[in-house]
Amino acid sequence: MEKVERRLMEPISDLGMAKTHQVVNRFFHRFSSKLQVFLLHKGLVYVLIGFLLGRAIILSEVLPFALPFFGAVLLMKKDKALLAGLSLIAGGSTVSLEVSLIIVMSIIGFLVIKRLSVYVFKDQLKILPFIIFGTVAITRIVYSFAMKSSLTLYDYMMAGVESGLSFILTLIFLQSIPLISARKYKQSLKVEEIICIMILLASVMTGLVGVSYQNLQAEHIFSRYIVLLFAFIGGSSIGSTVGVVTGLILSLANVGNLYHMSLLAFSGLLGGLLREGQKIGTAIGLLIGSVLISLYGQGSADLMTTLLESMIAILLFLVTPKAITGRLARHIPGTNEHAQEQQQYVRKIRDVTAHRVDQFSQVFHALSESFATFYDKEETDDEQRETDLFLSSITESTCQHCFKKEKCWVDNFDKTYDYMQTIMHETKQHTYQNNLKVKKEFARHCSKANKVEEAIEQEINYFQANQKLKKEVQESRRLVAEQLLGVSHVMENLSKEIKRERENHFVQEEQILDALQNFGIEIINVDIYSLDQGNVDIEMSIPFCNGHGECEKIIAPMLSDILEESVIVKSEECANYPNGFCHVSFGSAKKFRIETGVAHAAKGGGLVSGDSYSMIDLGVGKYAVAISDGMGNGVRAHFESNETIKLLQKILQSGIEEKVAIKTINSILSLRTTDEIFSTLDLAIVDLQDGSSKFLKIGSTPSFVKRGDKIIQIQASNLPMGIIDEFDVDVVGEKLKAGDLLIMMSDGIFEGPKHVENYDLWMKRKINEIKTTDPQEVADLIMEEVIRTRSGKIEDDMTVVVSSIEHNTPKWASIPVTKKKIG
Repeated sequence: MEKVERRLMEPISDLGMAKTHQVVNRFFHRFSSKLQVFLLHKGLVYVLIGFLLGRAIILSEVLPFALPFFGAVLLMKKDKALLAGLSLIAGGSTVSLEVSLIIVMSIIGFLVIKRLSVYVFKDQLKILPFIIFGTVAITRIVYSFAMKSSLTLYDYMMAGVESGLSFILTLIFLQSIPLISARKYKQSLKVEEIICIMILLASVMTGLVGVSYQNLQAEHIFSRYIVLLFAFIGGSSIGSTVGVVTGLILSLANVGNLYHMSLLAFSGLLGGLLREGQKIGTAIGLLIGSVLISLYGQGSADLMTTLLESMIAILLFLVTPKAITGRLARHIPGTNEHAQEQQQYVRKIRDVTAHRVDQFSQVFHALSESFATFYDKEETDDEQRETDLFLSSITESTCQHCFKKEKCWVDNFDKTYDYMQTIMHETKQHTYQNNLKVKKEFARHCSKANKVEEAIEQEINYFQANQKLKKEVQESRRLVAEQLLGVSHVMENLSKEIKRERENHFVQEEQILDALQNFGIEIINVDIYSLDQGNVDIEMSIPFCNGHGECEKIIAPMLSDILEESVIVKSEECANYPNGFCHVSFGSAKKFRIETGVAHAAKGGGLVSGDSYSMIDLGVGKYAVAISDGMGNGVRAHFESNETIKLLQKILQSGIEEKVAIKTINSILSLRTTDEIFSTLDLAIVDLQDGSSKFLKIGSTPSFVKRGDKIIQIQASNLPMGIIDEFDVDVVGEKLKAGDLLIMMSDGIFEGPKHVENYDLWMKRKINEIKTTDPQEVADLIMEEVIRTRSGKIEDDMTVVVSSIEHNTPKWASIPVTKKKIG
């Protein structure tokens, strides 16, 4: 709606002009595309270039352009070689029959030598410049000898110059012809490729030498037009380079054009510097350059002619549609169009990658749903159906051949079914033999009561085993579904991270840039991805800092004052050389930090403890503390608890939810061995941004939070991991505050005190008596107190981990920058 209202508020004339401009650009874009396809498809571009190159002569008699062009076209576009050859001959004939004859001789000689070289050299691309070098030299010498009947040193020298230039031009044409002949250009052109194209264009314009009207030279007009075009597109560096190259080649064709190189180079420089004024600014640069160089080089005699040539070039430049300049700009590095093209390409690759990740996420989600699909029937219906199947198998072996079959199952169906169902359930519960009343009633009802009872007792074991197997399969399916869903969520989050794109914070970026630069810090670039409170994400490029730590010591504290929250350096990629740039990523500092202290001892003072512990930085603003106690003592218990901790660490760091991670570990432990070796797990995950915590206790002892004089006990009732397959995880939540002490321990500590009936009260009292807040001292004091109650003996593996939650104070204080904050 806002866009519509804004559009309705615009003046009608502006809308009409904008629409007309769009229509004109669209027309020229389509026209240029169709013209390009027509010229390339029909080969007319080779005819035009060949015709002008056939006319191109430098140093009054040297023809270095014709054969290199023909050889390059023959090698790369063999089907267009005939057109190129005929156009070269036709172009030469417009100069003189002598020139046309030399071109014919050089082409015939080249075809003969190339045909012979096929039998000797396989790589024709590498040998082509040498073939052209030899052909041009032989042709020039033979022609000179035929004309003069004798050769002088000058003839040999000119043959060497022409063949040497042909050698170099062959290399240049091999680079430039693919660029003009391809229907789809490369994404960007190197400077060398641009120079090669300019040499080709300048060579073509050499063929315009001698074409004039009222003293207006065609090569002057088109050369200035080309310089204007490239100066406007590529700036002063490209404009001056094009001017020097074009002017140099034109001056070789006509020595009188030597001053023209200075005019083109200076005009390209001025036009590029003034291109901020759009086409008018670039045109003014050409006019200024033309006037100054003309007055300096020729005086005022030919000033009007030079100005008229420049004005015609400017007119051609002004009527050149934006579609053409925009298309050319996309292939020249340093232009906005090229940068946008590269960004679109990168964005396309990013979107394709994110789309593939999304597809994988959907596949895993679909797999999870397929594993999680259960029948819609109620459990009672399933039990009834299984009971019917069980009883049908019993009647098939006992009642099928009984003479009272019809009486029992037709006349008294309900009574017979109830008896057999009762016997089945009581046999399953091992109470049937003691239920004499039912046994007597069933014996009076059934003539083969003993046989039926024996059959039920035999089949009930298979029935229970089948039910157990089915339950295990369903539990496995449920676990696999949860694991696949966890992987799907991880991949979905990865896709969102890939799609992360810089937000439109142009005003804030300018404010940050100005504030830092006014402070005297040079910043190359600022990119803001997020300014959300607690989730700041900023990237910068700064000059080489030589390892002085400017980002951590100066820039981050200044950003903290500007954004009114603590900002730190998340990552830093320093330049490898003095003229390079360092790329730095800044983010919000976490509100809390955790310091831990650990005390542990093995049973009997041994070296190997069955307890394992770990402090895990999950990398998403969360911190985990875990203790695992392997059942028993020694190497095997240590192996089990250590494997549990390692699996937990890897799975949690992958991004999978805590419950799924623990169920996955439980399934691995239960399937890995048949020995009765189990392990407990005590896990606490603390969010460092808001202090919220999750406690997952699997067969572990209670944990305690000391908050001043208050002791908070955290406990849950879950069996140790690896004992059963059907496994539910109870999660206990608690909000931690700065100054809290989180105390986690194994059963060797909690149940270690001797002659203590209530371990909870004893541990709370001892923790409350501790006055220090240093986590390592607290852990040591608790361990010492437990061992003292045992008269110095260590009866079990002992581990206690104490975590201190404190406010996170950045290393460097904020630096006041400006009163105007960014919002």
